[in-house]
Amino acid sequence: MNVIRFSDLCAQGKAAGQRVFIRADLNVPQDDAGNITEDTRVRASVPCIRMALDAGAAVMVTSHLGRPTEGAFKPEDSLAPVARRLSELLGREVPLVADWVDGVQVQPGQVVLLENCRINKGEKKNDETLAKKLAALCDIYVNDAFGTAHRAEATTYGIAQFAKVASAGPLLAAEIDAITKALAQPKRPLIAIVAGSKVSTKLTILKSLSENVDGLIVGGGIANTFLLAAGLPIGKSLAEADLVGEAKAVIEAMKARGAEVPIPEDVVVAKAFAADAPATVKAAADVEADDLILDIGPKTAARLAAQLKAAGTIVWNGPVGVFEFDAFAKGTEAIARAVAESSAFSIAGGGDTLAAIAKYGIEKDVGYISTGGGAFLEVLEGKTLPAFEILAQRAAG
Repeated sequence: MNVIRFSDLCAQGKAAGQRVFIRADLNVPQDDAGNITEDTRVRASVPCIRMALDAGAAVMVTSHLGRPTEGAFKPEDSLAPVARRLSELLGREVPLVADWVDGVQVQPGQVVLLENCRINKGEKKNDETLAKKLAALCDIYVNDAFGTAHRAEATTYGIAQFAKVASAGPLLAAEIDAITKALAQPKRPLIAIVAGSKVSTKLTILKSLSENVDGLIVGGGIANTFLLAAGLPIGKSLAEADLVGEAKAVIEAMKARGAEVPIPEDVVVAKAFAADAPATVKAAADVEADDLILDIGPKTAARLAAQLKAAGTIVWNGPVGVFEFDAFAKGTEAIARAVAESSAFSIAGGGDTLAAIAKYGIEKDVGYISTGGGAFLEVLEGKTLPAFEILAQRAAG
C-alpha cells in the first residue's frame, strides 16, 4: 500500500516551519481519580511528536478519550492527565488547548495538545464542514492512530481528504508494513491462530483467512464449535451449535485447497469453570456430558507448536484456552513459546493476545505487536480500513 510517510517528509525538510496536525491514539485507562493506570499509548505517540519537533514544525496533537457526548464537555473527558504525562515524557510543557476548531496558536518548535476531539460536534459522523475546518488548521496532516483506523471520523478521514498533505505517522506506517508482510505478501506456510469465545464474532475473519492461509488453528469456544462440526462430543462446553454448518464450510474450503483446520485430538476438561477446578486431560472423543473443555491437551499443543515452528508467517489473535487460570494455561503457553521460537514473521493483535504475550514475556520474540483491537480484526476480515484508504488515495494524487 502506497502512502506518504511523515518520516520521509521530515527527512526531505518538508516539515520545517509547517503546521503539523497529528491524530494520535491517547485513549488510556484511568482510575476514579483520573490518574492514568497504563500509559503505553502515550509513550508510543512520542516518536512521531519528537520527529515533528526535530523537523522544526509547529505541532498540534489530538486524540479521543473515552466516550464523550459531542458538544457537551465534562471534566472526566479531558486530556489534562495525558498532557501532564506527555510533558514528562517530552521534557517540556505541553499546553492543553480547548475550543480549538476555529484556530490554534502554535509556533515552529512548539507542541500543543488539543482537547478531546470527540467533543467536537460532527466528529464521529465525519461532518464535512468540521473536516474542512480541521484541514485549514494545518499544512501537513499525520495519522498515527491505528487503533481508530477502522473508523471514518473527522480527525481520521475527513481531515485527510482536505488537508494540503495527508501522511502516515511512524506507528501507522509500521502497522501497514506489518500487515502487508503478513497478509498481502506472506512467506509460506502462512498459519493463523484465531481463538475466542464465539464463532459468530470471528466468522467473517475465519472465512476470509480460510481462502488464504495454509493452516487455521482455532481455539477457545471457537474450537468447541469446530469439534462439534467434526462430530466430537463437547459436554457442556461453550459452543454455538447453530454455526456448525459454517464451521464445516470453513473446514471444507480449507481442505479443497490442500490446507487444514487441525482439530484438537486431546483436551483439558473440568467439571466447573473455576481457577481451582481439578483439570483432567482427555482424548477429544472421550469428553463426558458434564465436562467443560477449558484448554487444548498436551498432544494437540505439541502438534500445533511443531506446525508453528515450521511456519513462514504467523498471524495470532486470541488465546487457545482459559489462560487466566494456571491449570488451563498450558495450551496458550505452548502456542506462545512456539511463536517466540519460530523463525516465522509473526504479527499478533487483540487484548487477550497481548495479555498472553505479556504473561509469558515474549514481547521481544513477536515480529510485530499490533496496537489496534477492532482495526486489527477488520484487517483480518479482509476489509480495507478507511484511514488506510484515504491516505492511499491522497498519495496517488
